[in-house]
Amino acid sequence: MTAQSKDAAEPAGEPPPAKAEPTSQPARDAKQPAPAPGQTGQTLAHTGFHAAVVPQRQHVEAHPTGKRLGILSLTALGIVYGDIGTSPLYALQQCFISKEHPIAPTAGNVYGILSLIIWLLGLVVSVKYILFIMRADNRGEGGILALLALILQQERRSTDSKRRIILVALGLFGAALLYGDGMITPAITVLGAIEGLNVATPAFERLVVPLSLIILFALFMAQRLGTSRVGLAFGPIMAAWFVSIALLGLVEIAREPRILFALNPWHGVQFFVQNGRVGFLVLGAVVLAVTGAEALYADMGHFGKRPIRVAWFGLVFPALLFNYFGQGALLLRDPSAVSNPFYNLAPRALLIPLVVLAATAAVIASQALISGAFSLTQQAVQLGYSPRVTILHTSRSEAGQIFIPEINKAVAAGCLILVITFGSSANLGAAYGIAVTGTMVITSLLFAVVARSRWNWSLAHIVPITVGFLAIDLSLLSANVIKIASGGWVPIVIALAVFTLMSTWKKGRLLLNTALHSGSLPLDLFLTDVARRKPPRVQGTAVFMTSSNNGVPVVLLHHLKHNKVLHEQVILMSVVTEEVPEIESLERVAVEKLEHGFYRITARYGFMETPNVPEILQRARESGVKARPNDTTFYLGRERIIIANGERKPDARRAPDDAMLPRMARWRKKLFVIMSRNARSATEFFGIPPNRVVELGAQVEF
Repeated sequence: MTAQSKDAAEPAGEPPPAKAEPTSQPARDAKQPAPAPGQTGQTLAHTGFHAAVVPQRQHVEAHPTGKRLGILSLTALGIVYGDIGTSPLYALQQCFISKEHPIAPTAGNVYGILSLIIWLLGLVVSVKYILFIMRADNRGEGGILALLALILQQERRSTDSKRRIILVALGLFGAALLYGDGMITPAITVLGAIEGLNVATPAFERLVVPLSLIILFALFMAQRLGTSRVGLAFGPIMAAWFVSIALLGLVEIAREPRILFALNPWHGVQFFVQNGRVGFLVLGAVVLAVTGAEALYADMGHFGKRPIRVAWFGLVFPALLFNYFGQGALLLRDPSAVSNPFYNLAPRALLIPLVVLAATAAVIASQALISGAFSLTQQAVQLGYSPRVTILHTSRSEAGQIFIPEINKAVAAGCLILVITFGSSANLGAAYGIAVTGTMVITSLLFAVVARSRWNWSLAHIVPITVGFLAIDLSLLSANVIKIASGGWVPIVIALAVFTLMSTWKKGRLLLNTALHSGSLPLDLFLTDVARRKPPRVQGTAVFMTSSNNGVPVVLLHHLKHNKVLHEQVILMSVVTEEVPEIESLERVAVEKLEHGFYRITARYGFMETPNVPEILQRARESGVKARPNDTTFYLGRERIIIANGERKPDARRAPDDAMLPRMARWRKKLFVIMSRNARSATEFFGIPPNRVVELGAQVEF
């Protein structure tokens, strides 16, 4: 791959920072008032630069107490537990009526399946995620990409490149699986809620799909408005939901108290012995009871560990147990209720209000998954696994509340297609489980790596814990394999597509940056040449965005070659994304004064933050850099990628490490070109005033 300098007729963007592809397009809303002076992301009106309003990310308290703990725990009910909290709508029902493993609702089977659900909630959620996985926080942030970044920090010291590649591949595929989960969960949850109308009267059956489509369509259309206001009601609504399902279960438990014998795990063992292969396959439906467990980990940065744990043990876990016990008690008394054991718990007079409450809870659960897809994409872009996308901040006070139009459209299309294609929660249940269990397996493996390499746990501690986790995770995953033919292929296809896009972008940017930097000059040689040639200097400041902290950006060489002049003050600006959620304010910007009016500015951001050039320049002014807005010009580069025919011949000018770089298949090169052309422009991403930008191009041959 060679880079050829030339004047490009089309503008483009300078390559991204050395450690990661730049993240997002900051929000632009002229009607939105600026935050008070001193806040991150304030409108820099006094300098003439107008930064996008990007709220400062606030850490939650490590150990909140009293009223603050109560508020965080209540809020976590809606955001964290929406998915797992609505699983009673369909989980137990799926265990009996699934086409892959039909099971008669006999007393023995009811005890066995209920015992499996109860112990799975305890072992997977309470023990694995609440007690262990949540320990692996990346400066307070959780989620599989945050876990991957935590591992990569440690792996930098390792010389085993194959190990690093395997770990990155596992993390990326786990993240890709979550996108499939993000499409299926809203569809199955909303369908499961609306199907309560069938219990009221069969006449409503034909309205289930249309009503589900309308609710989902309205939900996705409302995403651009943000969840700051609606979010205030999420906690109380979900609290009402958990109290309601607990009361429904308690009423039925009072009628059939013998259902409490299902606490004995021996009933689960007997269930496997009596039903053999079919009993094992039922695990593919039992896992529906723990869907959403990953949300505990992913949303840890928003609420902290303590509120999530308090909400789980204080309300969510007991409410789920009471409801599942109640459904089991109902099946002991009336096996025909297996058609919909959740709604059959409710008295006829309360059925419609319960459907309304369930639909509301389903929307909240869907909102949590959609917001999770937005956050996951932001992390992927910052860590260099996705092109720049449009990231709009919908709240002036909460950095985590963002809206990504591209992802919103993709997830919306997927959800609507799934509802139309499968038509019911029972049919869609076949597509559910693969993504969840696959992510659970990968999380267990990555957790073991963190415990060993970062915390220095002994093998005597790690091996039993990891084996125990994987024994459960792999059993659940194996039971879901049979679903592949009848719908389980959906999340797999989605995950493979997302994984291909992520890996192609990362590898393509690596190769592209190597090609571009191979034509750059060392900075000291360039400054020596400037002193010797003494090119004309014009008034003002020129800012050149560069991804290298050492060489001279190609766009600067093009500018000097063709325009024959330099500005009085030249700033080489690099924006670097670190493998941590955020960077301390005092460590954000480093300014180095060079010779002949040159400055080097390095801005460091975390993978949960949004870079902003006007903010960077404002901080640099405090360090002595004089960049007046009306005299400042931003120079960006944009590469025009050409796919070469045949194999590229060896080039003696290539950097030594280039020989070690991976090759790309021709179809992946074409895919990378398409992704590059559709990425958001660097001008939008950096929040640079568009009327102060000059773009130059370079032609790059793959």
